[in-house]
Amino acid sequence: MIDEGWLGEVLNEFGGCTGTVHRSADGEWLELVAVVGVPESLLPVIQRIPFGKGIAGAAAATREPVELCNLQQDLGGIAKEGARATQVAGSLAVPVFSPVDGSVLGTLGVGMAAPHNFSEEEKARLAEKATELARVWVQDH
Repeated sequence: MIDEGWLGEVLNEFGGCTGTVHRSADGEWLELVAVVGVPESLLPVIQRIPFGKGIAGAAAATREPVELCNLQQDLGGIAKEGARATQVAGSLAVPVFSPVDGSVLGTLGVGMAAPHNFSEEEKARLAEKATELARVWVQDH
């Protein structure tokens, strides 16, 4: 089962301070299923995100990792103004793909306290965690 404990382990591995797991049932909306470190005041904002909006929604829509080096200085045309309230600087979200048909099942995101340029190796490692997540979701159903 994927929960805050699993997400906390991912954050520890990446040295992150916030993490989110969103899941999609319809290919149009992402629903928050696990969160670590995000201020409670922001939870209503990230509870349900349409594909294409925000960092997680952009990762789901483009089927590619989406990163921002410093969310506090540059929203990159992707993140919403309220995202600064997380106090996160570096942020990375990756899509979670179905091992059955390749559809987007959701997203996995991590945030860093300091500005951070994610390396290709870090993006690949987070994508591996997303693959692990997908396997668990498929086994659960």
